[in-house]
Amino acid sequence: MNLMQRYILSELLRVFTLLVIILTVMLVFVGVLKEAADRGLGFAQIVQIMPFIVPSMLPFTIPATLLLTVTVVYGRLAGDLEVTAAKAAGINPVSLLTPAFALGSVLAVCSFGLTNYAIPWGIDNTERIVTQAMEEIFLDMLSAQHLVSDPENGYSITVEGVTEKGILKNPTFRYRNENHDQITMNAEWARIRFNMKEKKILLHLKRARGSIPGQDAAAWLDDRVLPLPLDVASGERSARNLTIDSMKTKMAESKSNIVSNSLQRDQEAAMLLLTGNFQQLAGNRIREYANFEASQNLDNRKMHTEIHNRYAMAASCLFFAFLGGPFAVLQARRQFITSFIMCFLPILLFYYPSMFLMANFGKTATLDPAWGMWVPNMIMGVVGVMMLKRVTRH
Repeated sequence: MNLMQRYILSELLRVFTLLVIILTVMLVFVGVLKEAADRGLGFAQIVQIMPFIVPSMLPFTIPATLLLTVTVVYGRLAGDLEVTAAKAAGINPVSLLTPAFALGSVLAVCSFGLTNYAIPWGIDNTERIVTQAMEEIFLDMLSAQHLVSDPENGYSITVEGVTEKGILKNPTFRYRNENHDQITMNAEWARIRFNMKEKKILLHLKRARGSIPGQDAAAWLDDRVLPLPLDVASGERSARNLTIDSMKTKMAESKSNIVSNSLQRDQEAAMLLLTGNFQQLAGNRIREYANFEASQNLDNRKMHTEIHNRYAMAASCLFFAFLGGPFAVLQARRQFITSFIMCFLPILLFYYPSMFLMANFGKTATLDPAWGMWVPNMIMGVVGVMMLKRVTRH
C-alpha cells in the first residue's frame, strides 16, 4: 500500500472510530432505557445489561457510520483537489478508493459476526440478568409486604419472612388448579426459582400440607415443586436472536415434524374413510393437521429468509462504501453533511424499505430470499458503477 492509500485509510479509521462510538453510545442509551422501561429494571440491572446491548446496536450503526465516514474523507480530499492532482499525475482514482472498499469488506465480515454470534450471546446474558432482577424484585416485595398476589393468574403467596438466602419462612400459597378448585398449600419453608423459557415461577416446597375446600383429607407433600404462571414478554426466541446453526437445526426438526404430521394425518384420514365417518373427516381434527403444517412452513420460511437477510445486510457495508466514495468525489464542492444527506436519503427511502419488502416476500414464499434479499444491494452496486465511471473519466 503506497503512502497515499495509507494516509486515506488512517483518515477513514480515525473518523469511523469517532463516529461509531458517538452513534452507538446514543443508541445504547435509548435501547437500555427502553429495555429498563419494559422490564422494570433498576439502575444496577441497567449497568449490567449495557455491555450486552452494544452488539445488538452495532450492525445498524456500522453501515450508516461507514457511509458518513466515506463521505467526509473523500469529500474533503476532492474538495482540496487532491483527487484532481492524483488524476493529473496519472494515478487511477480507483486506487484512491481502494482503502474504502477494503474497510467496507472488513466491516461486512465484522457485522455478520456481530449479527450471527454477538447478538444471541447478548440476548442470553440480558435474559439471565433480567431473570435475576425479577427474582430479587419478587423477594423484595415478599420481604417488605409479606404478600404477593396475582388475581389474573389466580394465585397469592403469603410469608412470615424472607431470609438472606432467599428462603421463604412459613409460606402459604393459594391457587386454582386445572379443575378450578381453590388449593391452599402451607409449608415450613420454600425456595423460588424463575423459568423464563417456560414462563413459570417454580416453588420448591419443603414439608408442605395442601387442602381443598369441601374435602376433609389433606395431602402431606415433601420436596414438591409447584409451578405458577409468570407474565413476561419473553417467549419463543425469534429468528433474529438465533445463530445460523441454530436456525438450520430448527429447520431440520421442523421438516421432520411436518413429515410425521403428514403421515399421521393420512393414517387418520384413511381410517375415517374406511369406517365411513365423514363427519369427523370434515371436522376440526383434520384441519388441525393442516394448521400445524402451515405454521411449521411459515417458521421455516422466516428462518430461511433471516439467514439470507443476515448475509445481505452485512454485505451492505461494502456497497455503502462502493456508492458513497465515488458520490463524495463528484460532490467535492459541497459540504460533507449535504453530500451525506444527498446520498443517505435515497438509501433511507429506498434501500431499507426494499429490504423489508423482500423479507416479507421471502416469508410469504412470493420469491426466493436466496436472490431476493440481494436485489437492493445489486441496485446500489449498479448505481455505484455508474458513479465510478464518472469519477474515472478523463
